[in-house]
Amino acid sequence: MTPIIEVKSLYHTYPSGVEALKGVDLTVDEQEFVAIMGQNGSGKTTFVKHLNGLLKPTKGQIRINGQDIAKKRVSELARQVGYVFQNPDHQICFDSVEKEVAFGPRNLGLSWDKISKRVEDALDAVGLGAFHKINPKLLSKGQRQRVAVASVLSMQPRILIVDEPTTGQDYRDGVDMLNLIEQLNRSGHTILFISHDMQLIAKYARHVIVFHQGKILLDKSVREVFSHTKELAQTFLSPPPISLLAQRYKSLYPDTVLTVDELLEQTMHLLSLSNQTS
Repeated sequence: MTPIIEVKSLYHTYPSGVEALKGVDLTVDEQEFVAIMGQNGSGKTTFVKHLNGLLKPTKGQIRINGQDIAKKRVSELARQVGYVFQNPDHQICFDSVEKEVAFGPRNLGLSWDKISKRVEDALDAVGLGAFHKINPKLLSKGQRQRVAVASVLSMQPRILIVDEPTTGQDYRDGVDMLNLIEQLNRSGHTILFISHDMQLIAKYARHVIVFHQGKILLDKSVREVFSHTKELAQTFLSPPPISLLAQRYKSLYPDTVLTVDELLEQTMHLLSLSNQTS
């Protein structure tokens, strides 16, 4: 795989003197689907804000698609790295969905024909193709979040960062948002999403990065991360209940189980083998 994000010895100290990042090293390959975990204050949000230039390193280097981003402006990075905030209302400013989604491409100096095409494509991608003239304030939170995603997609970034995509939504809306993000990943976007929802991380993520006290505690596949229960306990996090249940019976389920469907499938397989030998 080709690395699209490369971070070396990244440190960040806020003006208050708080050292939020303490030598972060990591690589994210192109088209990965990455979950970023960690308790509040662990450094995860500080980290992702470096990827689109909202924060600058105190020390260290960040390369996006092979290029050092140290001297790049936020407006330049927005073409490569899109950031969807936890609260869509912090991102939405205009009185129509169309204006909101057109804002980024308009700042690129594109012709109106190209802007219109980008708006149409972005809204179709998030399932809001008929909402051009609607005031975003009249939409549900889930729909406003989709508008925020569309406003980022209209810039056509290769990397999409989504901060807590399920916060303040019921389970169904949360799953709908992750399904959308998964579709974007399949269409070629590299995805990084911050979340505390272990079940949704188990279902969707393939790569997990766990932050703890400004450092990376774990950087592995989702199955490997959820097998490290002692390390996760340091961050006051734990694998999904179904994973913990299966871990009690490691002789039957040697690999970490991520979902109820997996447990049922493996159980049925074990029963089938038992019937064949009896």
